[in-house]
Amino acid sequence: MRDQAEALRVKMMQADGTAARSVAIISGKGGVGKTNFTTNFATALQAEGKRVIIVDMDIGMGNVHILLGTSAEYSLKDYLTGERSLEETITESADGLRFISGGSGLETVLQWTEQRFARLIGAFEKLQQQYDYILFDMGAGASESAIELIVSVDEIIVIATPEPTSITDAYSMVKFICLRDPEKTFHVVSNRVQPKEDGNEAITRLQFAMRKFLNKETTLLGALPEDAAVHKSVIAQRPFVTLYPHAPITRRMNAIAANYLSSGTDIDIKEGSTFLSQLKKLFARGRG
Repeated sequence: MRDQAEALRVKMMQADGTAARSVAIISGKGGVGKTNFTTNFATALQAEGKRVIIVDMDIGMGNVHILLGTSAEYSLKDYLTGERSLEETITESADGLRFISGGSGLETVLQWTEQRFARLIGAFEKLQQQYDYILFDMGAGASESAIELIVSVDEIIVIATPEPTSITDAYSMVKFICLRDPEKTFHVVSNRVQPKEDGNEAITRLQFAMRKFLNKETTLLGALPEDAAVHKSVIAQRPFVTLYPHAPITRRMNAIAANYLSSGTDIDIKEGSTFLSQLKKLFARGRG
């Protein structure tokens, strides 16, 4: 009955626009520009009037704060241990983008105490009511702690470059997730595409492999070119979408955000399949 009541409550919140979509942004390997994508994608969504918050889940290696030119005084870990309130862990950048640092030393969810897990659920319940989108910037690769969260979110954006190793690693990551949840919704983005290359060609190969071997359809959101604006914005510690509004890569990022918003993200919530319900089920199985 509690799961049914929760599903109904989330449906009602989504009906009046107050429930956030949970989105994990992942890559099969490091160095593909995932965090840079996350901060700029969030900025582009915010420019469309969406309420967005980033949760940096690259535990111990998170650098969202660096790209946004600020530092996080407290982290999600401080909230989970009861040392700080949720509001104290939310940091706002100079451009008004909000994020929560994961912090180091977080164990796998399945090893948490019931009290700590209850605080996590409480935090996400609050965030779902306060924001339109919760973006989880995940660490590269498929650690068990990352998979636990990824299989629970509403949808996933996969970042890959045209390099064969990046495509192969991205496919392996998607396959691993699909084995846990065949119904998961995926979007893909090709990043760091050279000027004379077709970034969509490499991603199309990834989509073909997913369709053929995993029976999984995906949405291609677009391709981002190599652009000097990215390097300059990293040095300036500001999103390129804000710092260089007329740059080619900014136009592409805005198009990706528009594609995402028009790609049918208002997915029907099935009873018991909400983000919070999935997390609760995962925790119950792990302690079973």
